[in-house]
Amino acid sequence: MTEGPVTKDAVTAPDTTDQLVVLDNVNKHFGALHVLQDINLTIKRGEVVVVIGPSGSGKSTLCRTINRLETIDSGSITIDGKPLPAEGRELARLRSDVGMVFQSFNLFSHKTVLENVVLGQVKVRRTEKKAALERARTLLDRVGVANQADKYPAQLSGGQQQRVAIARALAMGPKVMLFDEPTSALDPEMINEVLEVMQQLARDGMTMVVVTHEMGFARSAANRVVFMADGRIVEEAEPEQFFSNPRSDRAKDFLSKILHH
Repeated sequence: MTEGPVTKDAVTAPDTTDQLVVLDNVNKHFGALHVLQDINLTIKRGEVVVVIGPSGSGKSTLCRTINRLETIDSGSITIDGKPLPAEGRELARLRSDVGMVFQSFNLFSHKTVLENVVLGQVKVRRTEKKAALERARTLLDRVGVANQADKYPAQLSGGQQQRVAIARALAMGPKVMLFDEPTSALDPEMINEVLEVMQQLARDGMTMVVVTHEMGFARSAANRVVFMADGRIVEEAEPEQFFSNPRSDRAKDFLSKILHH
């Protein structure tokens, strides 16, 4: 066995191909409020990163900068090695690479569930209608709402609508999925049905950034927990380490409030 490749790898630059999302020194202000302060974060392919922290810590803003729903004031964000485009067609293409699931489901109310999942495929991805329909049905089945395909969003429960929203984002074949508190608008009994779909996505190897208050999900599905407070990343660690032995006082304080209710 030759040692060639081993020595070659030792001297070449570190492999960055598995770095899918890279935030480098990102800053963002809303007026006088400094909502993101010098954020450095790298998300690898297939990694599930759960972002937690008190309200107003910048979690949702962080999530929204990754597909440029929020612009940044300084620093850089790259997706799969390419900087975020400013606007226009390039931005639309990027948004289809970066799936987003919001607190509110943002489905088109005048279109059926099936049409909601087909639309972006045909309009943005230029997928042929027949193939788009097939993919939509497969994904609705995958998230457990195949039997609701011909209904309108208003006829569905919140949990079902959110699962349709996940199917719609998946239909674009995204490289990464962003979830901004996807269960916070749901009744308690519906939360688990959405989290189960997300758990399955995580097991299937989808790259995910999840802003959530669901600590059970963070514990079981995350590769890494990122804890934010006051616009900064205070701490990041594997879930086991973070929940059993947080290093920062802010994290200890936060966990003591939410885990001991």
